[in-house]
Amino acid sequence: MEPGGLEWLLVPMQRLVAWGAAGAMVFGGVVPYIPQYRDIRRTQNAEGFSTYVCLVLLVANILRILFWFGRRFESPLLWQSVIMIITMLLMLKLCTEVRVSNELNVKRRSFAAADSKDEEIKAPPKRSYLDFDLNYFWHWSKFTDYVQCIVTFTGVTGYITYLWMDSSLFVETLGFLAVFTEAMLGVPQLYCNYHNRSTEGMSIKMVLMWTSGDTFKTVYFILNQAPFQFSICGLLQVFVDMAILLQVYLYSHYPQKPVSHTAHPASTKAL
Repeated sequence: MEPGGLEWLLVPMQRLVAWGAAGAMVFGGVVPYIPQYRDIRRTQNAEGFSTYVCLVLLVANILRILFWFGRRFESPLLWQSVIMIITMLLMLKLCTEVRVSNELNVKRRSFAAADSKDEEIKAPPKRSYLDFDLNYFWHWSKFTDYVQCIVTFTGVTGYITYLWMDSSLFVETLGFLAVFTEAMLGVPQLYCNYHNRSTEGMSIKMVLMWTSGDTFKTVYFILNQAPFQFSICGLLQVFVDMAILLQVYLYSHYPQKPVSHTAHPASTKAL
């Protein structure tokens, strides 16, 4: 058979593989959060999942979308950011509802100033319009407070990007910040596990999917010659994932402290 005789088969297969890789990039990033989302809904316990993971991914993907306006990269990476933002908002909404429903007689904390008489009574006399108390940042009591914070961040960074769009140094720095922030994705979970001296309540399926997904993503960046920031920070992200898996091994084989099952009525740990 002549070499050209296989082209009718190879070309469609190459396109199919390319479409599959692009689809995996767009939707693959949200897959690790499906088991975690289901576990939280089932157990009504969000203690093992750090909502700072949502903060990191929201900031990273907003910056990545802004970076796209300055330096057009592949569309699948852009759509991946859009899908991830929607997913993180859903995760944040669920975690907030579960946490608030499990708290009793806890003073309401918000991003914006109180807007009702009842909350004005509870609020300090000299409360500013925005509650930036670091002790309660990202620990607000309503999902709308998180949305307000994200909208404010997007508006400010979007305006700054518009003003500096013509500066290549700014655009490249923006791209680095976007992927470096995403590379730090596992750090809040890493700290949460270290603080609790346990990985109970964290979906191990999620971390395994993180590791495999980040490995695939890094290889995709390298093969498709994505901006160099993507490849470097992808490798860093894989390293952090491996550190979390090491915690899983250490805390399961060499427990640092007994875990109270009264505090965790149903573990979200899944293998």
